Amino acid sequence: MLQNAYNWIELNGLRIIIAMVILIGGQWLILFIKRWFLKKLHKRGTDNTLRPFFTGLIAAVLQVGLVLVVIQLLNIQLTIFAALIGAIGVAAGLALSGTLQNFTSGVLILMLKPYEAGDIIVAQGQTGEVSSIQLFNTIIITADNKYVIIPNSKLSNEVIINNSRSSNRRIDIELKLSYAYSLEQVKPLILKEAVDMQNLTREPPAIVSVSGLEPDGWKLVVYAWVDSDLYDETRFELHERMIVALKRGGIKLPGM
Repeated sequence: MLQNAYNWIELNGLRIIIAMVILIGGQWLILFIKRWFLKKLHKRGTDNTLRPFFTGLIAAVLQVGLVLVVIQLLNIQLTIFAALIGAIGVAAGLALSGTLQNFTSGVLILMLKPYEAGDIIVAQGQTGEVSSIQLFNTIIITADNKYVIIPNSKLSNEVIINNSRSSNRRIDIELKLSYAYSLEQVKPLILKEAVDMQNLTREPPAIVSVSGLEPDGWKLVVYAWVDSDLYDETRFELHERMIVALKRGGIKLPGM
């Protein structure tokens, strides 16, 4: 067996060297084509979501073509190789069924577009901005700059909340106050802060309502609408301003 392999290497030495050169050069060429194609997509204004998907798909096809060229050059019979690949493919298909499902799900996501690059989504217990949709997974960046990789099959089969699909979002802030303070005292202080904030929309206007009654006090909820892109910063600012306004008005908050 070893003697046969040695004889084959001795007989095809030049072919092996040429095949190695083609393999290395082919890898460089594929990288060049991938970058060139990415620039073309950018110039044509192709959706940011589609660019990494298409370039990854083209690179995979070219890699397969390169391997076939090298096999042909080495004079390996393709029928034998095809039978071997078929056997490996059956085993790999069982092992990689999840990977194939992720690929199919990626295609569906790109076609149906439940979210796109730049959208803020909530999925799989994660909240963040979609950085890219790749062949097998989606990359999102969280508010604290964590790089989260989620399999596409999870995203295509389970609930996704897309916070960027609507232009406006509602801010919900809950407060708890003692019965020692009347609603007539509290509501004007809160609403004034909402009216004074420029980021909040005027229509629909902010409202303050009683959301519940507890043994030791009122449960209030504040609803205000804001541009989706300004949601987080506006929510934090409004909450802080309401607390300051209440304390300035002599309203004591629980735990303060």
